[in-house]
Amino acid sequence: MIPTKFPDNFLWGGATAANQLEGAYQTAGKGLSIADALPGGQDRFKIVNQPDFNWQIDSNKYSYPNHRGIDHYHHFKEDIALFAEMGFKCYRFSIAWSRIFPQGDETSPNEKGLQFYDQVIAECLRYQIEPVITLSHYEMPLNLVTKYGGWKNRQLIEFFDRYARVVLQRYAPQVKYWMTFNEINSALNIPVMGQGLVAAQGADAMVNRYQAWHNQFVAGAQAVAYAHQQRRDLMIGCMLLYATTYAYDANPVNQLAALKENQAMNQFCGDVQVRGHYPSYTRSLMQSYGVNYDDLEITATDLQTLAANPVDYIGFSYYMSSAINVTDPDLAKVNGNLVHGVANPFLEASAWGWQIDPMGLRIALNELNDRYEKPVFVVENGLGAVDHPDAQHLVQDDYRIKYLRSHIEALRGAISDGVNLMGYTPWGCIDLVSASTGQMSKRYGFIYVDLDDQGQGSGRRYKKASFDWYQRVIASNGAEI
Repeated sequence: MIPTKFPDNFLWGGATAANQLEGAYQTAGKGLSIADALPGGQDRFKIVNQPDFNWQIDSNKYSYPNHRGIDHYHHFKEDIALFAEMGFKCYRFSIAWSRIFPQGDETSPNEKGLQFYDQVIAECLRYQIEPVITLSHYEMPLNLVTKYGGWKNRQLIEFFDRYARVVLQRYAPQVKYWMTFNEINSALNIPVMGQGLVAAQGADAMVNRYQAWHNQFVAGAQAVAYAHQQRRDLMIGCMLLYATTYAYDANPVNQLAALKENQAMNQFCGDVQVRGHYPSYTRSLMQSYGVNYDDLEITATDLQTLAANPVDYIGFSYYMSSAINVTDPDLAKVNGNLVHGVANPFLEASAWGWQIDPMGLRIALNELNDRYEKPVFVVENGLGAVDHPDAQHLVQDDYRIKYLRSHIEALRGAISDGVNLMGYTPWGCIDLVSASTGQMSKRYGFIYVDLDDQGQGSGRRYKKASFDWYQRVIASNGAEI
């Protein structure tokens, strides 16, 4: 029988990222980040994939909505108060690396940046909201890309280690839950946000993506080691983009293709960070992308570091599933959360073409739980949609409630299956700038923010219908959805 309630200690909350909501992009000593140089709009990845893209900010040619975000930097008290009103048990947010080390390669941190997060954390704790902090969420100092070439350069291990040690030493006494790199595996298809790689930095050579991953694996493992030195009960996880992957049909060719896609996208980065070693299929996987494992710079010390410092839990995003077909080139392709696939005839899709599959979330939870036998945490999930406020600024977002309800039902089913599920933090709990499209109009939140795609508007916050609904969900610990 499926339980009607969630565990008593279940972490209900919401999730955001510094570069998508804070704004104040050059305030109090903050340096430029890669997110600050990404143009807004649905063509942002087409633009950065051009061979002449050079990270120059050209406001005459492009808009940069991340520069303002929703000005959370100046409104965090108001925003966190709204989260508390909803009943959040936790709040997942990220620290902007470029606020702490503006250029990334300094030896001393920017104290004003640290003081900002002192205040954010204190505000959370004032409402008994557990902070869940991501160390690197699609944001790194721009200088580390333009001067050092991004994460393919091993020097970034040292720079990240310095940054991680500073924030962990400062905040570990107050903050129990951490994650290293957001959606680290997304670089398989889009390496710009997670690895800082564009064509000019060698993004088109897959060997650079795998080297960048290795450097991040080592940097993450070092952060795990230091975190555990600071606090014995601290939990620090990895964070994956997970899209449950199906073969389109029973054709064995498609079944094998789906298995390989699963290894490449869903499993590889998790296997290294959770198990502490490279999986048996590593050489075969890399060869399929034209990469020779022996060409990577991987030291014996690196491997020892990975083995000694696996993560404590698996955080992951889930928005959609993916169907794989390699036997019929005429099947329609679909958009997705940085993943590829064909249209699944059994599923509906969002306005952005992302296929809606709550059962896929239950499957994902079982797959991760069985594979790693460590706690799992759904740290992103939600529906991007265009919201239309009425004259009283109310958004009647029944479509969002329907999406989230079905996925919470999937969580309940997974718990009944025996999955060790820590919590649930829907993405963009307050409207923010979309990472995939650079738009405000692609909204996820329970709270409407009056800003458009050009950053114009009052910036005022208004509760959507989903605000009261989610408040009831949390108050009932998932019994009323």
